[in-house]
Amino acid sequence: MRDNVINLKVVLADGEVMKTASRARKSAAGYDLTRLLIGSEGTLGVITEITLRLQKLPQSSVVAMCNFPTIKDAADVAIDTMHSGIQVSRVELLDEVQIRAINLANDKKLPEIPTLMFEFVGTEAYAREQTQIVQKIASEHNGSDFVFAEDPEEKKELWKIRKEALWACFAMKPKFEAMITDVCVPLSHLAELISRSKQELDGSPLTCTVIAHAGDGNFHVVVLFDPTKEEQRREAERLNHFMVHIALSMEGTCTGEHGVGTGKMKYLEKELGIENLRTMKRIKDALDPNNIMNPGKLIPPHICF
Repeated sequence: MRDNVINLKVVLADGEVMKTASRARKSAAGYDLTRLLIGSEGTLGVITEITLRLQKLPQSSVVAMCNFPTIKDAADVAIDTMHSGIQVSRVELLDEVQIRAINLANDKKLPEIPTLMFEFVGTEAYAREQTQIVQKIASEHNGSDFVFAEDPEEKKELWKIRKEALWACFAMKPKFEAMITDVCVPLSHLAELISRSKQELDGSPLTCTVIAHAGDGNFHVVVLFDPTKEEQRREAERLNHFMVHIALSMEGTCTGEHGVGTGKMKYLEKELGIENLRTMKRIKDALDPNNIMNPGKLIPPHICF
């Protein structure tokens, strides 16, 4: 998202209204306040206007789906696809538990095994060529049932599988809550991250589904638990803790998309270092000395300078 934000209008803690940048396509003028504010989780100001970069719709697109015997096979195909230089618009990985949830929620009969979904864009010929190359890569990693769609309605129906993934989870456990967490690692470590995490998730008494933005190393897990049972909540938190520490050991991050808030503050010092957090604290104190902007979020309370 941040790569598509050109500038912001922000109300600062003292009431001053600031515009972070011009509308120029690129600029080297001053600090990059736009990105600073985007990543601040509301702790530095209130965003009132956003100028977004428009993207031209591609001439053509193809949506493809393929099944694999193991989640490592699926992750390896995603990695090889990205390393091949193919300009893939989207690569999504769903594990067999997530596919089972989709079947339950939508009365489908999809094979309940790890699945990859792709979107290729460009000219009609280029999108088809990309599809054929990835089909070959998938076949080298035990891929099966490779299907693709070019018709708008067929594409919409395929992507519906991914878009409704979270809500489909509740078909398995209707009265449960979901703890949704994410981590991100360099793409070269994605297969190992997913394999090790999946082993831990499968050994848990809780129902856990895996959804990964496999093209950028971002790995999401939905953990379903009974909110009336404290031991289940603790188990969900243990699984989150396990995945974060694996990701950090691989030079990854405790959160690729979901943010820090209060839940992941405790991991920031290990990931970023105390000097980084002190610098963030200085910025926070300079722009919000009275701590009125989303207090208690993002920066651990023990940080001082």
